[in-house]
Parts: sequence; C-alpha cells; structure tokens
Amino acid sequence: MSSRAIVVDAPGAHRLVTGERPEPGPDEVVVRVAAAGICLSDREVYDGRRDSGYVRYPLTPGHEWAGTVEAAGPGVDPALVGRRTVAEGFRACGRCERCRHGETSLCAGPYAETGFTHAGGFADHVVVPARLLHLLADDADLRAAALLEPAAVVAAAVRAGAPEPGERIAVVGAGTLGLLAVQLVSGYSPRELTVIDPRLERADLALGMGATESLTPEASHAERGRFDLVVETAGAPSTAADATLLARRGGRVVLTGMFAPGATGIDPVHLSLNQLTVRSVFGASSAAWSFAVRAYAAGRIDPAALITHEFPLERYADALALVGGGDPTTGKVLLRP
Repeated sequence: MSSRAIVVDAPGAHRLVTGERPEPGPDEVVVRVAAAGICLSDREVYDGRRDSGYVRYPLTPGHEWAGTVEAAGPGVDPALVGRRTVAEGFRACGRCERCRHGETSLCAGPYAETGFTHAGGFADHVVVPARLLHLLADDADLRAAALLEPAAVVAAAVRAGAPEPGERIAVVGAGTLGLLAVQLVSGYSPRELTVIDPRLERADLALGMGATESLTPEASHAERGRFDLVVETAGAPSTAADATLLARRGGRVVLTGMFAPGATGIDPVHLSLNQLTVRSVFGASSAAWSFAVRAYAAGRIDPAALITHEFPLERYADALALVGGGDPTTGKVLLRP
C-alpha cells in the first residue's frame, strides 16, 4: 500500500513524497490521517524560526491531527484497528519523576514530539506509540477532532487557572487557542468573559462562542486590575506583561502563547505587590488531553466552528501561506490527506 507525506528537508524546502505505507513497530499503531491542522509553529518549522533543539530536519510536520487506526504492531490490542482516534504529541518517557507524577509535559527525558522530532500528520499515515492514543466515538467528526491538540493545550491552561463560577475572566487573543479557551471557560459560568484582540472579526467570533464582551488592546487599558483570571493565548511581544496588568490583586494569570526572544518582560515589583499567581503552559499533559477529549465528546467545545479552509496535501504550500498571513478572516486551516 502506498502512502504520501510532506517532507520539509530544510527551512524553505519541501516536497511531496510517495512510498510504502509505514509499518508499526512493537507497541505502535499506524493511523490513517483524516485531517491535520496547521498552526504558527508549523510556519516556524518551515521558515527555520523554531529553536534548533525543538525540531529535526528532514521532517514530516503535523502535530494537530485525527484519524483511524489502520494497523497495530506487536504487543498492541488488535481491537484498536478501525477506531477513530487522536494522540498526544509529546512522546514522554513515562519513567522520570515528573512523568510518574502525571506531569508528562514536563518529562525530563530528551525532547520528542510528533511533528517536530518524529514524523507527523501531514501525510496519509502517521505512526505513534499506542499508549498515546485517546480514542473517540465511532461517529466522531475527525475534521473537528484534528483541533483536539490545541484544545488540550487550552485544557491545561484552564485547569491551571482553576476558574470558578461568577468570576471575571479575560482571554487575551482570539486565535485558535483563544477561541477554544472562550468555549471551555464559558462552561464555568463566569460573571464576565472578556476577549481582547485587535482584530474585530476575531472578537465577533468570540462573542458567538460565549464571550460577553470584546475589547481592543487599547480599550483594555481601562480594565486593568479587575479580572480574577487572565488566560493569555496570543504570544505577542507585550501580551504576557499586559496579562499581568489586567489581573486584580491576588488574581491568576496563565500564559499559553509562544513568545519570541525580546518579548516585554513581566515587572517583578508588580507581581510582588499584587500577589499574583502566574502559570505557564507548554504543550499538554495526558490529563489535559483526557479533559479536552471528554469536553469534545460532551459537546462543551465545538472545534469545527474554527475551521475556515481545507486543502489536499498537494496544496500544502497554499495552505501554509494562509497561516500567519494576517487575514483576520482566516481561522484554522486543515490539510485533508
């Protein structure tokens, strides 16, 4: 059986290759990919802007994907074949102290992640350890399920922020992470749920997903110091510092954006005097993945509402160009092998 894959040989250079379908090794499965999402980190890989410790070329990218198990390797329950599924990206060792404590996203082993150090989902098939699977319902929408990776990151942030009913909550950024955060946080019945983004089109989407108010960054200055919880999702140069200014005294801030060197620093005097709790999120633990999958199964999040474009593998370059292109009407872009 043949199988196609996008291969990024080096920054700025890619090709579509066709070969034999990969075979699963011991404790592995082969998944036929139904849909794979493209995010800004995939642009970083292609443009050569990802830290060299977090990518290995040549590479088949794709860390946001969903599909159906097509083959099971030695040691894997054959009943998994035919099941719809997603899988955790981090290939945690499962043995270190942090893994044993359940914090698999803090694994002390060498960094390993599907789509960055191991072949990912921009292909007809992807091979992953069976232990990383999170099975879906037989009728699950695999287009929507391709967004469960960013949903798991958001789940990690929401769990860290511990929202409570009746709180004032702000979400900074209305991209994929921000809109999924709005959907999850709205389920906690906040008194106010404010979304902050300079793109009016994105803010309008947030209002339709549970936000009670949208503000531009400039307008949000008047709201500083009044939010119980601030979930930052934008990763822009100033948004980490801005998020701490939005929180009330004794409030909580969770940072999920991927910041570049040179981002505005957080004022330690402000943190100290206002007794803020600041958490950060990079990826998602197994528990956060389980949370996101359960929320999806229960209808608490609707990832499909974020999808605006779908392309075949042959149009990978066109799809990639849309991501980070600046068009506020572009939401989640999918590849459909």
